[in-house]
Amino acid sequence: MYTHALVTSKVRVGVAGANGYAGMTAVHLLARHPQVELCGLTSRSFSGKPYSEVFPLLDLNGEFTTELPTEGLDAVFSCLPHNAGAGAAGAWLGTGARVFDMSADFRLRDASAYPKWYGQAHPAPDLLAKAAFGLPELHEAEIRDAQLVAVPGCYSTAAILGLAPAVAAGLVSGDIVVDAKSGVSGAGRSAGLGVHFSEVNESLGAYAIAGHRHLPEVQQELGGLARSGSAPRLTFVPHLVPMTRGILATCYFDLAGPVAQLESAYREFYARQPFTKVVDRTPTTKLATHSNLCLVNVAAQGQKAVVTAAIDNLVKGASGQGVECFNIAFGLDRTAALTGPVQWP
Repeated sequence: MYTHALVTSKVRVGVAGANGYAGMTAVHLLARHPQVELCGLTSRSFSGKPYSEVFPLLDLNGEFTTELPTEGLDAVFSCLPHNAGAGAAGAWLGTGARVFDMSADFRLRDASAYPKWYGQAHPAPDLLAKAAFGLPELHEAEIRDAQLVAVPGCYSTAAILGLAPAVAAGLVSGDIVVDAKSGVSGAGRSAGLGVHFSEVNESLGAYAIAGHRHLPEVQQELGGLARSGSAPRLTFVPHLVPMTRGILATCYFDLAGPVAQLESAYREFYARQPFTKVVDRTPTTKLATHSNLCLVNVAAQGQKAVVTAAIDNLVKGASGQGVECFNIAFGLDRTAALTGPVQWP
């Protein structure tokens, strides 16, 4: 187990894959972090070019490299695609760095689940047992001592936070349906027909009907909270919305108690959380975008609960949550670098 201690000097941090949306968001946040020294940014497509090519408004000196320094780093933010960072994680850990992984490589505890959801065997199954699931509202203690933190997916963050109090309180009866909608930045920065402006503008569509890759994360975490020890049956359908950023997850389930009890359970569950807020009105994505907030509203139609959760898919749904985990792991103020807006994209 990692020996936890309060940090008294700046933490030396590298970011792998710094030119994608998750990487860029991580750099923007870490660059303004009062207790962070950025000591290396990697990008294969920008290797050898100055940081200003990607971050023209940040006061960063240096050039992108293809690899991070082999020693001297206290932490690595791995913002590489799934499978790409898993092979490097062991080497980073071997140097003593703590790794905050933004991909899906270490989110699922069961290595046998990866072929079904990612089409191949897990590239580093020996590291799965070392990974803490990076959702602070559920796993703050594990994150504090972990060397490897698997930051959850954007959809799964919204869905889990929208459902966790109800499941933990035993107030869910029957199946759950989650209807989730995301802005286009959730698909990443690489060009592709599916995210071409002419394809997504003035259009709305569902996808991954047979099962989205974030579904097993939600099932795993809700199963850990359920009094029965097994996850409730869940139907999850994502939609692509013609906006840049933001996720709204609307969660439906039959109530196993009065709606007032349900709301009390949510307010108690999140009472001491700095970023997840129970709000009186159904949140819009614009209220949460550019922030590390998750805004949750609890309501019902008769005995059918309707819980909505809104986040920014690149901040609370990715690198902002990664920085939140980083702050916990290094004994820093949990809100450090996370109280101001992130403007790009």
